[in-house]
Amino acid sequence: MNLRETKPRPFIFILIFSLFLVFACSIPSWVPIKKGPPHKAKMKELLDKEVIIIDKEEYVKVLNPRASEGKDQPKYLYVPVNEYLSKRETFTTPAIRMEEVKKESSVASPKPSSSLEEEVLIVSPSKPTLPSLKKKVLITYFDDRTTEGEEVLGDWVAEKLMKEINRRSLQVLFTDYQMVKEFLEKKGTGLKDLETPKVLQYLNEVFGVHALVAGQLSGPYVFTTKTTKDQEGTASAIIKIDMRLVDTFSGKTLKNLSASNPIIAAKEKGSFSEEKAKVKAIDLAIADLGRSLAREFDSMDWFCRIAKVEGEEVYINAGRLTGLKVGDVMEVFRPGGSGERGEVKGKIQISAFFGIDASIGRLIQGKNPDVNDILKLAKREGT
Repeated sequence: MNLRETKPRPFIFILIFSLFLVFACSIPSWVPIKKGPPHKAKMKELLDKEVIIIDKEEYVKVLNPRASEGKDQPKYLYVPVNEYLSKRETFTTPAIRMEEVKKESSVASPKPSSSLEEEVLIVSPSKPTLPSLKKKVLITYFDDRTTEGEEVLGDWVAEKLMKEINRRSLQVLFTDYQMVKEFLEKKGTGLKDLETPKVLQYLNEVFGVHALVAGQLSGPYVFTTKTTKDQEGTASAIIKIDMRLVDTFSGKTLKNLSASNPIIAAKEKGSFSEEKAKVKAIDLAIADLGRSLAREFDSMDWFCRIAKVEGEEVYINAGRLTGLKVGDVMEVFRPGGSGERGEVKGKIQISAFFGIDASIGRLIQGKNPDVNDILKLAKREGT
């Protein structure tokens, strides 16, 4: 037989193609092929609903029935699909607009959420509606009040706490700590007296500070294990942060807060594992405290004070950074006892800004104001 004259028969190609087709149609689920929407989202009850995936679980976006109760309630909730299907009649789903979906996708995509709570925070944040006037807050450098010498850790923790609160709230304006420190030194007092009635009065009347946050650190304590195979070792750290939230107007402690991190959550391996574990422990504790403090600040009542009266002009210890606008009308109250407002004296209208965060106003109604009288926003021009 001459092998050169042997030619492959057509049925061989047909057989190979058929086998390939059968194999392609029976690919097992573990093959990494990109799939379409979640299977539950294809159900007829969910075809017109917005279904998202959080930590591999499916949730339906619904209107929060308690959203009208106050600013602490988010507009939307994310309900597990199974719960939604079992109680469908109790939920109202929002109409989906393409612009809204794109906007939410762009907000949520940079950093995947690790929990349902964080997803709600990112997609439907509970932010204040205008007018939004910022409360001035002073956060002390932790341990500076009692520790001699350089204390960089307490400084660093305070800075991280301020960033965390700014991430969660639009109603806070932090007062410069060094500026307050220098002012108190000129007055002949120190940071050890920061929570005394006299210094709290300075903070409120001179700087317009509404609340003081002071606290102490315990740790971070680091635990390291090494083996013959792992010379660099594995480290875990834990830190405890205790703090007080003090109302500078009344001098009362509004809240005592404390947070420590789960030690297992601050576990790190490899190079610089001890330092990495410390940072992670601090970040976890700060996140917990930042959430609680932001909630407290948002619920506080806003006011400012009259710093100086000169003829018809009234100088106020709040201005553009606080959120005031030219034309805003402020009600004037006489300071009462025990950190309360007294009688209404009149109204002042903001006419100009000056300095870092101060403003000038003129009396438009009522009695002449006095230094340290309390001001509250009455209305805005055009409203």
